[in-house]
Amino acid sequence: MIRDFQKIAERDEDSRRIGEGLLEQARTLFAWWHRVRDGTVRRAEFAAEVVKMRAVVRQWLTEGAAYAVARGDKSVRAKTARTCRELLKVEEALWLFVHVSGVEPTNNAAERALRPAVIWRRTSLGTQSALGSQFVARMLTVTLTLRSQQRNVLEYLTTACEAARRDEPAPSLLPDLALLEQERHLAIAA
Repeated sequence: MIRDFQKIAERDEDSRRIGEGLLEQARTLFAWWHRVRDGTVRRAEFAAEVVKMRAVVRQWLTEGAAYAVARGDKSVRAKTARTCRELLKVEEALWLFVHVSGVEPTNNAAERALRPAVIWRRTSLGTQSALGSQFVARMLTVTLTLRSQQRNVLEYLTTACEAARRDEPAPSLLPDLALLEQERHLAIAA
């Protein structure tokens, strides 16, 4: 969203005012978020501040969305209006991180997760067929899933191949909940 706000701020005078207002709210939000993350502000205090910020952001987006735009209009005002309208459609989801622990206000985790796939695509020149693309997508999913669970990728793939040769179902990619619970108890005891 910050990229969208920046684009709005780089447009004509009316859009610039809206974009700068939105950017100011984003800066304030992240200043508070960093204090929540480092433990200097309680989440409840943060949530109370966000109520005010959210109202101001909604006001800026509503003002931008109110620009009269004709179908097919490619003007800067039309771009601003479309961006603001799209953000208002998902406005509720934009604030999910305020009340749900573990949800971040950025897409950094998703970008980090996609990075190996992007690097692979750039260095390998991609695939040459639909089946090749499907194979790569599945392998990237398997490796990312296993790494996020601190499971051994080679061990899993070996077990999966052995199961396929015996005409048995592949091992699950879902974490073994009983094992996770046991590991949690061991970590607490240590």
